Amino acid sequence: MLETLGRPQDKTPPVIHISGTNGKGSTLAFLQAMFEAAGKKVHKFTGPHLIHPRERIVVSGHEIGDDYFLDLIGRIGSLDSLSRFETMTAAAFMAFAENEADVVLLETGLGGAGDATNVVESPAVTLISRISLDHQRLLGNTLPEIARQKAGIMRRNVSCVVGAQFSGVTEK
Repeated sequence: MLETLGRPQDKTPPVIHISGTNGKGSTLAFLQAMFEAAGKKVHKFTGPHLIHPRERIVVSGHEIGDDYFLDLIGRIGSLDSLSRFETMTAAAFMAFAENEADVVLLETGLGGAGDATNVVESPAVTLISRISLDHQRLLGNTLPEIARQKAGIMRRNVSCVVGAQFSGVTEK
């Protein structure tokens, strides 16, 4: 599908790809604040939305407008075999490719290895926040199985920052 759209994921500013179970959104928010405080333009893709799907796509620090959102979705519209998340991801990549910025903060939706955001071949860096049991029906029943899915965003020769993990056992 992205091939049909001209591979917009290959035309974006440098990508910081974030996966994990807990803390992805907070990590992304901290990074956005740091980059913007340094005067950098930031694109971001997050989820889920609270009020309207377009709030998931931020271009140069601003939520995309209704007209641009509808234009992006309209250009993807004929590809009706896509899931809602795949459509949103494609729209985000198109918006990021069409607008200048210094960095893209890209949050996975579900997992990592099989996630629609995992088409970025050469991210600038990957980050994995805390991992715990989630979406077990799709990702696996154990922490190692789920961690394997979340780690699917890792790339050879690309740095990966892994947040502190919690084993569930407290020290006394």
